[in-house]
Amino acid sequence: MKYSVVTFGCRVNQADSLGFEEELIGRGAAPASLEEADLVVVNTCSVTASADQAARQTIRRVSRVNPDARIVVTGCYATRSPDAVSGLPNVLRVVRNDQKDRVIRLALEAADHPLTTRERYGAGEGACGLTIEPGVAGRTAFTLRVQTGCSQPCAYCIIPTTRGEPRSVPLPALLGEVDRVYAAGFKEVALTGVHLGSYGRDSTPSSSLPRLLGTLAEHRPSRWPALLFRISSLEPMDCSREVVDLVASTGTFAPHFHLPLQHASERVLSAMRRPYTFEYYRSLVDDIRSAIPGASIGSDIIVGFPGESDDDFEAMLGYLESSPLTHLHVFPYSDRPGTPAAAMSDKVDGAVIRERARRVREAGHVLSSRFRVSQLGTVHRALTIEDGTLAVTGNYLKVRIPRGHGRNEWIEVRVDDRDAGVAAICESSLADRLRTGG
Repeated sequence: MKYSVVTFGCRVNQADSLGFEEELIGRGAAPASLEEADLVVVNTCSVTASADQAARQTIRRVSRVNPDARIVVTGCYATRSPDAVSGLPNVLRVVRNDQKDRVIRLALEAADHPLTTRERYGAGEGACGLTIEPGVAGRTAFTLRVQTGCSQPCAYCIIPTTRGEPRSVPLPALLGEVDRVYAAGFKEVALTGVHLGSYGRDSTPSSSLPRLLGTLAEHRPSRWPALLFRISSLEPMDCSREVVDLVASTGTFAPHFHLPLQHASERVLSAMRRPYTFEYYRSLVDDIRSAIPGASIGSDIIVGFPGESDDDFEAMLGYLESSPLTHLHVFPYSDRPGTPAAAMSDKVDGAVIRERARRVREAGHVLSSRFRVSQLGTVHRALTIEDGTLAVTGNYLKVRIPRGHGRNEWIEVRVDDRDAGVAAICESSLADRLRTGG
């Protein structure tokens, strides 16, 4: 059987889809294009109306270019609007997020495809043997989901409804999974979750994200010396000084933070029900820049939230333009049915939202360019991706390098040009440091 997996949205979805692919390959399936696949799994997002639309368009396109494909749909849009999804052409089954660990089993049963019984170390129902390696599905780094679910009731967000209450993966199971992917050859692991900073609060006995990070830092030098961990998006109130110090001092974690601001107006943040103030956020990113001068610090911004005035927007734009942030993800506000924000009055006109989004994206481009210029001449450990002529540094710069390397190699690079050029240097000394856990 030939398969294809289409993924929308966050790193948690990416982690889930990587698990789908591993299970399918373990059961003897082979990856294929959408035009040739017998089974297509669509892992949807529902964070915005455009995410819903993108999923619908993709499903319709698959049914046109491959009328014989059997389509199984999961993810947040499938959970929020299962009837709408099931009515789309060629959709064989809709699987809610609370059954996501059984997606492939349910898909193969619905497609009347025989199952194999091999089991993967440390995994749940339906999982198979060690089948994934760097480069499968175009992924060089491994995305490890450490928790799912969220109980933070932001006014605009539907995700607590589609993902449920927070649920953390026990620490021993996570350590076993890191052992497994390290043995498979991965050199970078991205830690992710729907509300990553809540890790361990639901566990018995309770744990915490700093404890998880501290354990990884303690084990890395002897257990996974060539491994780098990257921390995915953290809510600002969860990025404690302990977390910053672990990133700054251990060498275990990439100097890369993603801290959603959403807005720089205290009034709008309050209406959004965000559990921090703008002044707290400003102080946090300033402290990170002081502690780790070369760190990348990304953020999410929502424009056009109900009641956002011209003054609110200009205040936010003014902060962004002078901030230490290095890249932005911009989300034009759209109603999510069932959220408090959807019932709010004083909606912002769509044309105004689009113009504000354009201006914030322009500010984001300036911030990214400014950060790259600030890194000219600096030397970084970087992981090669794609065909080996592109590498990603710990502080999230993508840089071109001369040919001569394969995918998934650690190299050292000096940033020589703001747009593309780099020089690979000191590779022997880098290898020596990795062997000794440095």
